[in-house]
Amino acid sequence: MNLFGTIDRPTTHDPKKQDPTMHRPSAEPFGSEAPTRDTSGATASRQNRNLEMQLIPEALARAHMDERLRVAESERRAARLVSARRMQRRAERASLRARRALAMAVMH
Repeated sequence: MNLFGTIDRPTTHDPKKQDPTMHRPSAEPFGSEAPTRDTSGATASRQNRNLEMQLIPEALARAHMDERLRVAESERRAARLVSARRMQRRAERASLRARRALAMAVMH
């Protein structure tokens, strides 16, 4: 039996709103009850914690997508580098063929 209520079910003085499981002993005068504590901070904290818990999957998904974007961008840079090196080797071979052709033309 709780005389002062809980965070979830604070004590109320309105008989229509009182929880039937919690009752006041008739021997105590009405005003002798301890002052009611302000639980709005606890409720707000609990709601914030619940909201944070609900947002965790969204934050995880966002982090996962950011990581996937970083990996994709890194792979694109690597592919561009490989392509650039391939084109450079092709250009060097073409230049060598042109030099040989010029040398052969000058020799004859």
